[in-house]
Amino acid sequence: MTDVTRILNAIAGGDATATDELLPLVYEELRLLAARKLSHEPPGQTLQATALVHEAYIRLVGDEPHGWDNRGHFFAAAAEAMRRILVENARRKRTHRRGGGMDKVGLDVVDLPVDMGVDADDLLALDEALTKLAGADAVVADLVKLHCFAGLPLVSIAEILGVSSRTAERYWAFAKTWLYREICGEENTRAG
Repeated sequence: MTDVTRILNAIAGGDATATDELLPLVYEELRLLAARKLSHEPPGQTLQATALVHEAYIRLVGDEPHGWDNRGHFFAAAAEAMRRILVENARRKRTHRRGGGMDKVGLDVVDLPVDMGVDADDLLALDEALTKLAGADAVVADLVKLHCFAGLPLVSIAEILGVSSRTAERYWAFAKTWLYREICGEENTRAG
């Protein structure tokens, strides 16, 4: 059992002091993930990696008790928290610029990961499609969250999800196609 897993178990058991032990162990890794993600955001991004990590961490270890099974489960939750923060930020920006005459740029299948610098509208479309994907296949949706929002490579995600690297690659190929069709409104012409 790693130190992180031990501390996560202590937090789940109600040990309030364990929260203070967790941050130093995971902070740098979370900050690197956030920095990698934000470095590819469009110019003018006001959210900094440190702020993203702090907000995600507060949401993760806030007042409500959480029961993470292991380190991978914790980082999956962190990726989800970062995704929600980025989506909320995109919604705020979209609200402020509504009517600004900006051209909407669609997502390209090859550039589907959010780290390629999509605008607020595209991020919101991705979030909506990802929510639908989670209803159809939660594991594939988790893979997308970890890859797009936490910036993890497929090899690491395969370990976290407990699948082979090849399966993770197949899930990613499926997810890109599914999300592209969902976002672009294309009908699936193949039967079941």
